[in-house]
Amino acid sequence: MKLDAEALRHLSNEHFRVLTAIEMGQRNHEIVPLPLIDQIAGLRRGGTHKLLRDLGRHKLVHHDGTKYDGYRLTYQGYDFLAIKTLVRRGVLTAVGRLLGVGKESDIFEALGADGEVVVLKLHRLGRTSFRSVRKNRDYLRRGSHFSWLYLSRLAAIKEAAFMRALGDRGFPVPDAIDQNRHAVVMSHVEGYPLVQVREVRHPAQVFNELMAILCRMAAVGLVHCDYNEFNVLVSREDDAITVIDFPQMVSVTHRNAKELFDRDVECIIRFFRRKVGWDPESDPDVKVLRPDLADYAATEHSVDRELHASGFKTKHQEALEAYEWRRGSDDEGGSGDDESGDEGEGESEGEE
Repeated sequence: MKLDAEALRHLSNEHFRVLTAIEMGQRNHEIVPLPLIDQIAGLRRGGTHKLLRDLGRHKLVHHDGTKYDGYRLTYQGYDFLAIKTLVRRGVLTAVGRLLGVGKESDIFEALGADGEVVVLKLHRLGRTSFRSVRKNRDYLRRGSHFSWLYLSRLAAIKEAAFMRALGDRGFPVPDAIDQNRHAVVMSHVEGYPLVQVREVRHPAQVFNELMAILCRMAAVGLVHCDYNEFNVLVSREDDAITVIDFPQMVSVTHRNAKELFDRDVECIIRFFRRKVGWDPESDPDVKVLRPDLADYAATEHSVDRELHASGFKTKHQEALEAYEWRRGSDDEGGSGDDESGDEGEGESEGEE
């Protein structure tokens, strides 16, 4: 999805009042009725219509007249609300080029308060195959008020909270600078995804460090759950490692923790065997080949328990896990992106 950040300059405060009104209306409505938008926005009679036309032209809202005259936010509309808040807070001063597109996020280069380069990550849950999107829509409508925007916001809250907690404990992760709605602003890290590194100069050293980080995470009560060559950055200078992408993290007390931990281990082993051409099993310099979660897991004073105070609650984790389960059940059936997954009721974070 292309982020037209330039359009942000042309929107007035009244445009944002309408966007915010739709966001608030999506707490209880999949499509927000026009009279409710008028009521929440509190603009002069008839003023909302022109503003909605402007927002529709920029693809920030979607009009639906199937049952009644109403609107919903698109992901780009949600992007603008988050970026506007981060700019107002003084966290961002500009949004630059697209750095990468993941299955469920877009990564942008941005400028921070002092002109330093930072990274803006916009979560986009629901951007999966069309079949999976339809399946998840059906799931969301069977008694759940969760929407793609709401789930993306939960993923951002979780990522920022876990990143901050890990950074405070000395783990090699980016600094979590701020979070709003589905957006996370983090420090820029010099390095390249391990998957892009053509040659690993010291494979045993890098492998040992990766396993040590995985075990240290278990020691503070966490399993990464997506620990692979796409989510590990390596410095070209000294092979220093930085771990990224934390929305799928779970506690070591999770019912599937051992399975998820073992999967993380095997992902790293498989990468070195297949892509690097180096077998860790045959190198005497390897310290721990397949660590056992039971040998490292901490169940007391674990990080995930402390994070309840940060705003990430058990119900949030359960909502994300339900989504991951539905998505995972379709992964074998197809792939590809579909941008129509930004539909549904939402929850407003506001501009605090």
